[in-house]
Amino acid sequence: MKIALLSYSTKPRGGVVHTLALAEALAATGQDVTVWTLGRGGDSGFFRPVDPAVRLRIVPFPDGPDGETVGERIRRSIAVLGEAFEPFTARYDIVHAQDCISANAVGGRCIRTVHHLDHFTTPELAACHELAIVEPYAHICVSAAVATELADGWGIDAAVIPNGVAFDRFAGTDSADRANWRSRLGRYVLTVGGIEPRKGSLDLLEAYVYLRSAHPDVRLVIAGGETLFDYRDYRVRWEARAAELGVEPVVLGEVAESDLPSLVAAADAFAFPSLKEGFGLAAMEALAAGVPLVVRDLPVLREVFGATARFATTPQDLAVELGRALTDDDPARRTAGRDLAARHTWETAARNHCDFYRTLTSQ
Repeated sequence: MKIALLSYSTKPRGGVVHTLALAEALAATGQDVTVWTLGRGGDSGFFRPVDPAVRLRIVPFPDGPDGETVGERIRRSIAVLGEAFEPFTARYDIVHAQDCISANAVGGRCIRTVHHLDHFTTPELAACHELAIVEPYAHICVSAAVATELADGWGIDAAVIPNGVAFDRFAGTDSADRANWRSRLGRYVLTVGGIEPRKGSLDLLEAYVYLRSAHPDVRLVIAGGETLFDYRDYRVRWEARAAELGVEPVVLGEVAESDLPSLVAAADAFAFPSLKEGFGLAAMEALAAGVPLVVRDLPVLREVFGATARFATTPQDLAVELGRALTDDDPARRTAGRDLAARHTWETAARNHCDFYRTLTSQ
């Protein structure tokens, strides 16, 4: 099959990580795969090398004019990607969009993976989100919980194909690399995904205050955060609240792809207090690394992680469970977490995608 996978960025966000890993796994089964995306800020490649078996079409997306709003940037993203892709549409048996921007760029002629559902207040984003659900002719979700949301909210019957995880990368990190992170950061609780509303960053900040009272030597470390959306106001609120609380988390920003596995593996615990998720790929990577995991008590995270994670609702709960993760050695839970992560392979995800694609092309 000739397959086009479409994304909106070259940066290391969960949907982009998914797109590249799926593309490589599909290519390994013998499919003809091309990844289309926007090259923002002069990017001519992705955040990591991509298997040469996968073709790349990175559409230049120059910076907009001063004062360009988020809504204007969304509209321009859709237009630029759509105009570039239009002449090539007929070349592909499958056009598969991984986010609302790329789905809007190709209209209703695509399959859509709905990784999670959001509630936007920016009108352009709200419209983009809605159209990217109702217009595609077929849907995939990475968890049953999100598929249920689609069924309940829109009457859409979506296939469920869970994410894979790069198990070996996170399970087999170098001891010297882990030691370097510990030397630099000391004992730390890690979260990956940056500072933004959906990631529950303010709740984690509050939890850190409670945690420090019992574990004053433990630091909160925040990695990642590259995003198309404008969370500057939220970031200002977060920084102001940190100052009020008298805490100084370590904000690393984007971490090199080669450094991320050892950063995760060296953590004493991994916090994942997201308010909205579709699967929790970063949390699954932490399990692969053998790191104790504490997540928000959401139906989707109960579904995906079960007994391998500790669950919390409030900042106080989060602090309590992180404290337990730091002090209670639980080899059985750690082994179960590694086993769960090892079962989520991209090879299996690719086979399931191929089976789903064939049901569509045979109609």
